[in-house]
Amino acid sequence: MSDKVVKTEAEWREQLSEIQYHVAREKGTERPFTGEFTNEKRAGEYRCIGCGEPLFSSEGKFDSGCGWPSFYESLPGDAVATTEDNSHGMRRVEILCRKCDSHLGHVFPDGPQPTGTRFCVNSASLSFEPEDDK
Repeated sequence: MSDKVVKTEAEWREQLSEIQYHVAREKGTERPFTGEFTNEKRAGEYRCIGCGEPLFSSEGKFDSGCGWPSFYESLPGDAVATTEDNSHGMRRVEILCRKCDSHLGHVFPDGPQPTGTRFCVNSASLSFEPEDDK
């Protein structure tokens, strides 16, 4: 990707809050049911906290009951990348922002139709642009 965002650790720390840095740059996880966007119902677009890349739409958001914002699809294109994650004694698929490599969360095959997919995303990895603000 030619427009890859690369920053030093100091630049990331200056830009992001402590929880945003922990989640997006250190692959952390916010506590369930504590994230800013878990119960967000407004129409709009969810963007990467690191680089502003559009990632998810409110149209694909659903209440999975898991404690984190959940989406059954990402926006069209290749903004969301996946990689194998074998940490914590589990086998999962990690999702990342392709543009800046920020950790977003994980994807699971237990979502609703039409995709059957659940992108389980940390609010700390996202910013939200309400449709009314566009």
